[in-house]
Amino acid sequence: LTVSLHENKMWKFKALITALGLVLSPILMVQSMRFDLQSGSTKCITEDIKNNAMTVGKYSVVNPNEGFPIPDTHRITVKVTSPHGNNYHYGDTVGSGTFAFTASETGDYMACFWAADHKPVMTFSVDLDWKSGVAAKDWSKVAKKGQIEVMELELKKMYDTVSSIHDEMFYLREREEEMQRLNRATNSKMATFSFFSLMFCLSVAGMQLWHLKSFFERKKLI
Repeated sequence: LTVSLHENKMWKFKALITALGLVLSPILMVQSMRFDLQSGSTKCITEDIKNNAMTVGKYSVVNPNEGFPIPDTHRITVKVTSPHGNNYHYGDTVGSGTFAFTASETGDYMACFWAADHKPVMTFSVDLDWKSGVAAKDWSKVAKKGQIEVMELELKKMYDTVSSIHDEMFYLREREEEMQRLNRATNSKMATFSFFSLMFCLSVAGMQLWHLKSFFERKKLI
């Protein structure tokens, strides 16, 4: 009976962890995609990353001939840059690669993929897996290092996820305040511009009336 109760509690705990994971999973910053790239063209992917956040990425060109080396026509050049243009990763004529770094500034980080020009034009697929924040942490190493049980590992995952969401909420609040300040400044500038535009229009109208009055007086029409 004791074993049965323990198993029942374990099942309820796992169900709770699964439900929380389903609720919080859309908030985690993960981009896993496959996109097409033509030879001679460039495609860029952006990721909004906070300062001091860990990010890891893995990319690979889909080999059209499995079991054989990837052809030279399917190799790409990859560059990852920060919002201020700092270079974090560069891969020249590669079929696959990885990048990992801790963001030193907040904003949109950009990964650009470029395929060399080739005649005739070829189209091939690229797989990209880009994770940031809590999703970028290697939990298998954490479990191995700490020798912790599954339940403790899941709790640590949830704690780090909630901490990340907490930080994200403050970040979004700061961005909202920044946007509000920008809106107020824009409204103030628009009001000033509208006032001077109205004054200019009234001045032009007054000058036109004065010119017409002078014209009619010279013609002795009034």
